[in-house]
Amino acid sequence: MDTTRASIARVYDYSLGGKDNYDVDRAAYASILEVAPRQGDVSIMNRRWLHRVIRHLAGTAGIDQFLDIGAGLPTVANTHEVAQQQNPDAQVVYVDNDPVCNAHGRVLLEQNENTHFVPADLLEVDTLLRNADIIRYLDMDRPIGLILCGLLHHVDDELDPAAIMRKYVELLPPGSYLAISHFYDPGPEHAELHALARELERRFTEEGLGSGWYRRTEQILEYFGGLELIEPGLVELDDWWPAGPPLRERFPEERVMVGGIAYKPATSGGIRN
Repeated sequence: MDTTRASIARVYDYSLGGKDNYDVDRAAYASILEVAPRQGDVSIMNRRWLHRVIRHLAGTAGIDQFLDIGAGLPTVANTHEVAQQQNPDAQVVYVDNDPVCNAHGRVLLEQNENTHFVPADLLEVDTLLRNADIIRYLDMDRPIGLILCGLLHHVDDELDPAAIMRKYVELLPPGSYLAISHFYDPGPEHAELHALARELERRFTEEGLGSGWYRRTEQILEYFGGLELIEPGLVELDDWWPAGPPLRERFPEERVMVGGIAYKPATSGGIRN
C-alpha cells in the first residue's frame, strides 16, 4: 500500500465523509474543491444513482447476481445490501485492485454466504468474466448485472476503454444488464460546464490523483459495447429515474457526470427498451 500517492478509492471515501484516507488523499481532494466546492454532493449523487440502479435491477428486472467492479471502500448502503433488500438470495461479487479496499472489503462486505470480495483488476487480459476466483460465485449461463460505477473515467484513453468494454459485453450472458456512471464533458456549446469539466480533468490528472477524464457523450456510449440503453438513456445522474421532483437547482459539478443502463438481448430478436 502506497500512502505517498493519492488513491482513487480513498479520495472518494473522503469525499463521502469517510475516515479511511490519508493526508495525500485529502490534499488531492482539496485541489478539486477549489474549482468544484460541491464535489462531495457529486459523490453522494453517484451513490444515490447506484442505489436506484440496483433496486431496479434486483426488483423490476429480476437480476439476482451482480458483479460490482471498482467497488471501492465500504460505505452506507452497499450494493449487496440494496440488492438483498429486494431479493435476500441475490449473489453479489465485489472487485477492486486497491489494497485498502481489499482489506476492508473482506471484513465489512462479506456479511453473508451470498456476498464476496475478490482482489482483481478490470484490465485483466481475459476480462474478469473469465476470472476463476470470480465466476465460481456466478452462474454464467444466467443474466448478471455488471456495475461500473465511477470507474471508467479513471481508465486512460491509451488503454482503449471502449475495446475493454466490448470484450466484457461479448462475454455477458444474454439477458444481462450493464450499468455505467462517468464524468462528462458537455462540450463547448455549454461553455461554463465545458470549462468546469476541462479544469476538473486537469486537476484530477495532474494534481495528485493521476486519473479522472471528462468525456463526451459519444465516447461514453461506446463503453456500452453497442447495446441500446434503456430509458431514459445516458443522462445526468439525477435524471435517471429520480425518486421525486428536484428540491433545489442542480450544482454545476453535478451536471458533469452522467450514467445509464443497457440490456443485452436474451435472443437475437431485438433490443429491450
